[in-house]
Amino acid sequence: MHDNQPRTITPDALPEVITRYLTAHHSHDTATAIAVFTDDATVIDDGNTYQGTAAIERWLDRTATEFTYTIHLAGAQQTDPAHYIATHHLEGNFPGGTVDLRYQFTLNNDFIEHLAIEP
Repeated sequence: MHDNQPRTITPDALPEVITRYLTAHHSHDTATAIAVFTDDATVIDDGNTYQGTAAIERWLDRTATEFTYTIHLAGAQQTDPAHYIATHHLEGNFPGGTVDLRYQFTLNNDFIEHLAIEP
């Protein structure tokens, strides 16, 4: 029986492609981060949609410089073999100062096809 409810997994059980993206994103390594997306990938962040690698690359470059913050991987979940959630706790100089964000990944053949980031 599949009820599509996410189940908790350890952060080190996240697929390697997600870990590679998160590490690259946190270290502002745009070239490595963009390489894990499919050509027609979609990212949804802060109410905006970024379609395709060129738009995602611009988003990555902007988010790397917009605010200063620390980020901690607080938890991970898996819904099915293609859907994962990585919850991050951020503290920094952005409005509100602290937030927990859910990075919701959809994978396709070891690439990220869709990423939605929301509280």
